[in-house]
Amino acid sequence: MISFLDLYQVNAPHRERIDGSIERVVQSGWYILGKEGKAFEEAFAAYCETQYCVGVANGLDALTLILKAYEFPPESEVIVPANTYIASILAVTHAGLTPVLVEPDLSTYLIDPALIEAKITPKTKAILAVHLYGKCCDMQPIQQLAQKYGLKIIEDAAQAHGARYAGKKAGNLGDAAGFSFYPSKNLGALGDGGAITTNDPALAERLSYLRNYGSNVKYFNDYIGLNSRLDEIQAAILSAKLPFLEAENQRRQQQARLYLDGINHPDVTLPARTTLDQDAWHIFVIRHPKREQLIDYLKELGIQTVVHYPVPPHQQKAYAEWRDFSLPITEKIHQEVISLPLSPVHRDEEILQVIEAINRFSV
Repeated sequence: MISFLDLYQVNAPHRERIDGSIERVVQSGWYILGKEGKAFEEAFAAYCETQYCVGVANGLDALTLILKAYEFPPESEVIVPANTYIASILAVTHAGLTPVLVEPDLSTYLIDPALIEAKITPKTKAILAVHLYGKCCDMQPIQQLAQKYGLKIIEDAAQAHGARYAGKKAGNLGDAAGFSFYPSKNLGALGDGGAITTNDPALAERLSYLRNYGSNVKYFNDYIGLNSRLDEIQAAILSAKLPFLEAENQRRQQQARLYLDGINHPDVTLPARTTLDQDAWHIFVIRHPKREQLIDYLKELGIQTVVHYPVPPHQQKAYAEWRDFSLPITEKIHQEVISLPLSPVHRDEEILQVIEAINRFSV
């Protein structure tokens, strides 16, 4: 069996450091907003090459808190990619704002900068750039549009720990960025966790209040905040794993290169390789017009795959008002994508076995 992702094995090389981190926190008797959280915030800010990092409970809260912190007028519009995990859009809704969907570029699966300007109105306040699958959006034209119209750029970097664009790290490509440390992420906790990075000191200070009931002094509340804090145990675990993230991302890049060089099936669409060494390769996504048959075929051979994601946001029950939207590029992507096994602990032999199986597939 070739598993899609074995989190036990992913964390096994870090087990001694993780156990030591947990024991240290337990012995400290301090479990929320302590020195472990502060140490991780400083380390992760340095890693992302930003001035500030604010730890929060999860990636969705990270994006929601950013949007709340800017205090945009009610029903302001936020440009979002139509092809994304629904959390990107939920954050806009939770902040009391209006998501405006923009189709992706079919070659990258990321928001198409050429389609953004037509969606900008006087109500538009921000562009949410989602670095899906570990590949950074094409930020230069997005930055130009933001400057032209006076918009904020918010990065959804939940899948892009360590990804780069033009030499700069994800998390340092806009005004603020939200990260998730869900266990399956490139930098994963042993539970939920998230963070916000920014170079704006006023925004960072406001976020530090908002994540803690709107308070920076116990029982005194300056804002209408949330309870969304990165706890000390998860912060300590993340600090233990962070020094190894670059090497693990390089291993992901090596596996991506094997896939890109080895898969030559005429009906398989591979991800773009132009930024192979800059992408974090959170997941390796191919497309095939007979997806279900390919999934079943690989399953029979003991190869696990996952679909990220089977239903696009505009066709979810949660957004029933969008069910009549026509977003053909997004729909095509969601009908055809398959994620293949890839992680720092997969062996080359396993990747080559997957490649061989795909190349033999016929309908």
